[in-house]
This record gives sequence, C-alpha cells and structure tokens, in this order.
Amino acid sequence: MPQDSATPLTHGGDLGAARKLFPHAPEPFIDLSTGINPFSYPLPPLDRAVFARLPEPAALDRLCGVAAAAYGAPSAAHVVAAPGVQMLLPLVFGLASPGRAIVQAPTYAEHARLAALAGHDVKEAADVRQLANADLAIVVNPNNPDGRLVAKDELLALADVRGSGLLVVDEAFMDAAPAGQSLAAEVTRPNVLVLRSFGKFFGLAGLRLGFVLAPPAFAARLRAALGPWAVSGPALAIGTVALADTSWIAATRVRLATAARRLDALLTGAGLEVAGGTALFRLVHTPAADELFDRLGRAGIFVRRFAEHPTWLRFGLPGSEVEWDRLAAALEGRSAP
Repeated sequence: MPQDSATPLTHGGDLGAARKLFPHAPEPFIDLSTGINPFSYPLPPLDRAVFARLPEPAALDRLCGVAAAAYGAPSAAHVVAAPGVQMLLPLVFGLASPGRAIVQAPTYAEHARLAALAGHDVKEAADVRQLANADLAIVVNPNNPDGRLVAKDELLALADVRGSGLLVVDEAFMDAAPAGQSLAAEVTRPNVLVLRSFGKFFGLAGLRLGFVLAPPAFAARLRAALGPWAVSGPALAIGTVALADTSWIAATRVRLATAARRLDALLTGAGLEVAGGTALFRLVHTPAADELFDRLGRAGIFVRRFAEHPTWLRFGLPGSEVEWDRLAAALEGRSAP
C-alpha cells in the first residue's frame, strides 16, 4: 500500500521530509525532485578575503557586467544581483501598483502567492493571450513543470499591447533552452523585466544567486530595496568566474540535452508518458503516480509530485551511473544492482 501522503510536499529538494516519508529507504537518497543540474560547476579556488571581508561594490559591478554579457542584457546597468530569485520576487512584483495580476498557469505556486502579498488581485490563465489586460503579467518561460515555451515574438506582442502594465518573465530554465528565445535583450522596453536563476543551470543552488534584468530606472529601485551587501562575497566570486566560462556553458548544454534524451528513453521504456519538460527535468503523466512515487521512495529515489495534479510526477536528471542504474531498477520493480 502506498506511503501515507495526505500532505504532499510543496517543493522539491527536501530530503529531510523524504526520509520521514520513507524511513527504511536505502541511503544515500537520490534526489530527483528538483530541476537542478547534477553536473555542478567546478568551484574555483577562493581567497579567504571573500569570506572575511564585506563584499566589495567593485566585485558586484564585475558580476553584473559578466551577467549582462552571459544573459544578453544591454548593460550592467540593466542587471540586479540578489541572493536568489526567491528574494527578488516580492520586490519585482511590488514595482507594479496593486492591481490585477495574472499568472500563466500551471506553474510555480510562489509567483501567485507573492504577487498577492504585494497587494495584487491574482488570477491564473492557461493562455498567454489572457494576460493582456493585467497590470502585472507573469510568465515562466520555459515553464515548470511542463517545459512549455512561449515564443519570443508572442511575449513581445504581449508587452506591446500592455501599455504601462508590467510583464515579468521568469527564465529560470532558459540557460538550457533553445537559443534565441530569451527576452534579456528586450529590457530596454519600459515594461519588461526578466528573472534569471544562477543555481539551477550551474548546479550550485545552495550558493543562492539570482538576477533581475530590468530597465535602469527599475533596476535602481531594486538595488535600493536590496541595500548593500545583498550578495555574499563567495557568491560574487563564483558567479563571476562561472558566468564567464563560455566553454563550460556550451559543453554543459550539450551534456544536459544528452542526459534528458537518456531519461526520456528510460521513462518511456518503463511505460510512462513523457508529457514535457526541459533539459533539466521531465514531466510524466501516469494514473499510477502515487504508487510509483511510493515505490521509488522506498528505493531511496525522491521525485516531485503535485497535489493539484495527482497524475503528474517530475523527474530530475541522475548525476552518476550508479544513480541511473538505481533509477532503472526501481522503475522495473527490481532490486538495485
């Protein structure tokens, strides 16, 4: 009988909760519940000073310049760095006067929650065209968890008809998406803001580093709200090196695409319907989602489930051959080799 799961987890990555659900599962747990790159960027050597001293403004300026080049923003003046996109969301949503916010859904629950906390009347809509009349339009692109990608031209058309209303595009998974779809270069428009996550693609989510790309006037307001020293010295140093490493970035895009195809083959071979995803995760539909979640959990493999969509499961990428073998065995219902 499946493990009692009356209250599914609201986000991935909580291995403490996974161990409570499956206390007899073999260790180490394999965490496939997030969309974080398992092939982490190799950490550069760091001077002790980045830990001992307050972060230098010049280091922040360097990071923003490198981020502008990496993401395709017009300049460093259009880039704001923060300790994770999560910290930016309420500030960004607060740039629009309280009014009607529409989130293209289904997607992260946090966007709607934080927009409501910022004073907006929040609705959800499946069709991006329904966001045209919002004071604050929010699109996750590519989307989590289904990988839906709204074409750049369609988003620009949405921005054009919105007048003074803000369009916020969360591009947390854009690093591994097809080239040419980012709106980073379009933040010269007065009503377009773009969010970028560092930790997912670089596999360093614990570093807590994220960016908003915005018109300079909005960027200045966001910097003032964050205050000095918002980003730690180690995050400034590592982010600057990693975002400038174009060879690693290009090779990692290829590596992730290859791993995603391998995961597709494994999942479909187990009789599961792959309904979407990105190069960092795959979404499956199955009427046996609860049973499969339980079977994988008892095998020490943690995947993402969704209370509002009980037939969905999301799988991140295994990071080693041992993890691939354990996943294959669990999907087949046999003991791991």
